Amino acid sequence: MIAQALVDGIFSGAIAALGAIGVTFSLSILRFANFSHGELLGVGAYGALGVMLLAGVSSAARMLGAPLGPFSFGVLLIIGLACGIAAAVAAALLLERLVYRPLRARAADPLTLVFASFGLALLLRSVILLLFGPDPHQYSTEIQMALRLPGPVLVMPDQILVFGVTLAVLAALWLFLQRSRHGIAMRCVAENPALAGVAGIDTAATVRMTWIVSAALAALAGVLYGVTVQVRPEMGISLLLPLFTAAILGGVGSVPGAVLAAFLISLAENLAALVMPGAYKPLVPFVLLIVVLYVRPQGLFPVAGQR
Repeated sequence: MIAQALVDGIFSGAIAALGAIGVTFSLSILRFANFSHGELLGVGAYGALGVMLLAGVSSAARMLGAPLGPFSFGVLLIIGLACGIAAAVAAALLLERLVYRPLRARAADPLTLVFASFGLALLLRSVILLLFGPDPHQYSTEIQMALRLPGPVLVMPDQILVFGVTLAVLAALWLFLQRSRHGIAMRCVAENPALAGVAGIDTAATVRMTWIVSAALAALAGVLYGVTVQVRPEMGISLLLPLFTAAILGGVGSVPGAVLAAFLISLAENLAALVMPGAYKPLVPFVLLIVVLYVRPQGLFPVAGQR
């Protein structure tokens, strides 16, 4: 059972890693704790679901929904994923333009942005409830055959695909941050916004790119969560604490740290479920967050300026 919990923790940690990156971007580049970030996972997940529900009335679309090989979904979900990412990015840019940018222009206290993000999170969740109702949904009801790994460990083909997609996205993100002009600008603004502006970096464009990348990763995480678990209106708020814990545990501003911390937290949750009722599983990230803030507030893998 321990081996199964470890494997499940690794696969679920891959999803948390994508969401945690957006949180660490918010803390290091946008300079405030964005509590509406979790709801962007829901926007992406339900954006994909909406496409599948609308297309389901068409016979041609139902053909696109036929499972691909051993997986539970078809081409239709891939189309829905693209639409879900577009919906999350559009929502993030709209919130930035209408709420966050005016508040920053007034030199508002960071706490004002935090409280605003609470309200926007409630708004996004209410819109999802209004459009889709309170019941959980699944992208597919197809039955998969589990694959047996060495030992008594079973994994689903969807889980393997999710893990592979996550690794590919993380590699692409690393190249983006290290080699692209926008990625380098984001790193500079995270290090010193004032100096970055003096050096000629367009901080407004960098902030906009940060929202785009964060929302896209959140939407991808939301859809992948829906593939392996299910889509629920409260999925954003239930995942928010693990995401923030990963960003803080890994070290604010450290993308590799957030990724590694997300895997550690997910492993801790799954191992804890072996010795305590599943209802108490959400307590694990909270306990880890308190311990980290008390023992090592700079995180396990802090960036150079925070050591």
